[in-house]
Amino acid sequence: MSEIDSLIKSEIDSANIVLFMKGTPVFPQCGFSGQVVQILSHIGAPFKGVNVLEDDTLREGIKTFSNWPTIPQLYVNGTFVGGCDIIREMFEEGELRPFLAEQGIELD
Repeated sequence: MSEIDSLIKSEIDSANIVLFMKGTPVFPQCGFSGQVVQILSHIGAPFKGVNVLEDDTLREGIKTFSNWPTIPQLYVNGTFVGGCDIIREMFEEGELRPFLAEQGIELD
């Protein structure tokens, strides 16, 4: 496992919900990252944001790690769930809350 893969795995394992994003939860620097932050905050899901803009190696490495070409990327309990479109669709279809509940995530 490469150094960047180890770092990514460590971040994913550090919280139940991890969002690799552009910017921070307080200051998203991309509209798509901001949408996912808004959705997670709206439903009261506790999550950790990882700013990929701080490290180009991380920014490219996460795309390879997940085999997903875009950011943001959401991981729940160590498993890649999807990007902005998938999370937004799950939210709009009423699937996100039940999915997180099934994963043992308590919402505020």
